[in-house]
Amino acid sequence: MGHVPASIANLQKNQAVLDALSRCIVACEMCSDACLHEDNIQMMVPCIELDRDCADICRLTAAFIARNSDHAKHVIKECIEICQKCADECGQHEADHCKHCAEACQACVDACKQYAAA
Repeated sequence: MGHVPASIANLQKNQAVLDALSRCIVACEMCSDACLHEDNIQMMVPCIELDRDCADICRLTAAFIARNSDHAKHVIKECIEICQKCADECGQHEADHCKHCAEACQACVDACKQYAAA
């Protein structure tokens, strides 16, 4: 009973980055949906596209980290890049959903950088 399976130990060790990835996914999905209902939807297209890309790469990254994949360090580099672009794009808009998304993306970037440096 004293033995902790590797998957559980990995989850505990990586909980902070997995939580940040999860929050980023939710914020991006909510932001892209809210952007679709903005008055000037054409102006929001880059935001919507980045939200979708960001949510997808965060899902993939979380899966790689959760299963302790040897390739997680490679995927996380792309995740950091896309999350930063999404944070920058959403940060340019005044809508609350965009501001919230920018904050979640930036927190994800920070958590991913911390994970990558370990």
